[in-house]
Amino acid sequence: MSENREVILADFQACTGIDDVARAIYILEENNWDFLNAVNKVMPQDLQSFQGNSRANAGSAPEVIEIPSSPVESATDMLSVGNNVPHNSRSMPILDNYSHSFSFPSTSTVNVNGARMIKFNVQYCDRVVTIEVPDTGTVADIKRLLNKELKVATCRQLLSGWARMPQYQNTPLSELSLPDMNALHLTVINNQDFSVDDTEVTERLKGNYILKIRDENADKMYSLNYPGTKTILDVKSDVYSLTNIHVRNQVWSGWPPNIDDNTMLALSGINFPEHDLTLRQIDSDDDEFEDASESFNVEDDCFMDHFSSKRVEPLIPKHVEDEIVGSISFSEQFTNRYGPIHPNFYQGTLEDAVREACNKPSKDRKLLGIYLHHDSSVLSNVFCTQLLGFESVMQLLERNFVLWGWDVTFETNRTRLQTSIMNTLGPMAASSLKNIPVDKLPAIFIIMKIRSSTDIYNIVYGNVGVNELLSSMIEAVEVFSEHQKVEMKEEQERAERELVKWEQDMAYNESLEADRAKEEAKRAQAEAENRERERVENEIAVETARREDHRLKVEQSLPEEPAPGTSNITKIRFRLPTGDNLERRFYINTPLKVLMDYCVVKGYPTEEYKVISSWPRRDLTLMDASKTLMELNLCPQETVILEER
Repeated sequence: MSENREVILADFQACTGIDDVARAIYILEENNWDFLNAVNKVMPQDLQSFQGNSRANAGSAPEVIEIPSSPVESATDMLSVGNNVPHNSRSMPILDNYSHSFSFPSTSTVNVNGARMIKFNVQYCDRVVTIEVPDTGTVADIKRLLNKELKVATCRQLLSGWARMPQYQNTPLSELSLPDMNALHLTVINNQDFSVDDTEVTERLKGNYILKIRDENADKMYSLNYPGTKTILDVKSDVYSLTNIHVRNQVWSGWPPNIDDNTMLALSGINFPEHDLTLRQIDSDDDEFEDASESFNVEDDCFMDHFSSKRVEPLIPKHVEDEIVGSISFSEQFTNRYGPIHPNFYQGTLEDAVREACNKPSKDRKLLGIYLHHDSSVLSNVFCTQLLGFESVMQLLERNFVLWGWDVTFETNRTRLQTSIMNTLGPMAASSLKNIPVDKLPAIFIIMKIRSSTDIYNIVYGNVGVNELLSSMIEAVEVFSEHQKVEMKEEQERAERELVKWEQDMAYNESLEADRAKEEAKRAQAEAENRERERVENEIAVETARREDHRLKVEQSLPEEPAPGTSNITKIRFRLPTGDNLERRFYINTPLKVLMDYCVVKGYPTEEYKVISSWPRRDLTLMDASKTLMELNLCPQETVILEER
């Protein structure tokens, strides 16, 4: 029960914005820890319903969405909610309904101190840095961790979306109602070395900047001296006094990209102490309005300057360089014009946005929302402030969409967008954009990828209420989720089949490789045996040839056998190892060597065979070869035995 109360307390504080824990517990205790009753009691009645369009719905009952009885109630129930809900129904803002029906997380991973850990995936250049911060931390803590990871000074970090608002820098993250997983985009405010430290920033804040400004229209040069604490807007206002070029009509070259006019010079990233800038004037669409304002007094003139620069500045300049610059300008100017409460717009090309949302595995895929804006439409202000600023709409877009914005006020920007959509999404999507009239803008193109096809699912025009906008987006989310589940299952089955096939291929390749290894080993062994046999045969042949040559030489030197009946002879019988016998006559004064040579001639060399006398038993091969047969008592006859050594 204690764990459930911690969850209820965290949800209650996130929903109502009550920071005092004691007060929050007191209210929950009064309502017996009933979350819905406690919220209904705290939140004012005028905040518990929302009227989608004050002009369109004047005189009608406010649009109210009833709280579902179950926190996992199907989102399709919201599609049937209209303007006929009884006034006595227990109701809450769509924020609470959405957060419960979609299980918006309030607690997740908890550190040892009991704080919820919030994860941030920060896109920086071509890498993503993941950091975790407890919900007791602030945006300043996020920047310090990024400084430690990327070596980028905190004063030079610009985080897209809510994190760029100055009032949130020291606000605890627990008060921002953030989900467990968040995506931010980091931009460095200058193009200089990323190792600028706080000491150098302090010196620049105390130092003076010399701005060398060239006015292209008048072909003049101005050299202005400013302290580092002056803002870019101060510079532009002073240049207005010098050149009579209104701030809204000033086009500059030389300022670092992705900075706003409220940035101090020391933190803007310009060169110190001197920096070159170029100024030119563009034609204003409000010349008559500006001329009329000249008749106002000083206070009215100041008001008009502020009003004109705030409202007339286009979201995207007329001749934008490319889509990346245009998308960055759109996000910057949208915040300046309509305030900080709005969804995060993807900063990059349309092709990059399609790749980020659609060209991913099915489990990581999202819907793509293309928001089209036109300053001439009377619906723009209401749609941007009330509908896009509605909390449930922002949460739904943040969790399920990649939102990319573009301003089609100028025809050149519309043409550029149409070309981009043609190249990215095809001719049918480009035709849909071409046929939208101005009085239906703003509009949100809802694009989803189903299997291999990326198409427009729905177009939500600006003449809708918040319930209609939510219903259209929730319907798209449900349709997309159903297809996503099917594709995820198919991808998993395909991955499993590919894994089995891969394992089979690996087993087959291993078996084939083993067979090849065996065959190779067998072949190598056979080749080795053949080589050894050839070597032995060669050696035998060489040895045989050598013996035969030696035998022939010995045979030539062997004296002829004495004829029978000759005197002074001895008869020697040779008993061979095979059991056969040989006989030969020798003169008694014949040296023992002649007897041995006879054995060699008969194929029994003395290095392989011993010649043994029968009695007494002697190894004649060890005797002196120069002694005669008589001296060795081998006469008148003797039998010798040939034995293998």
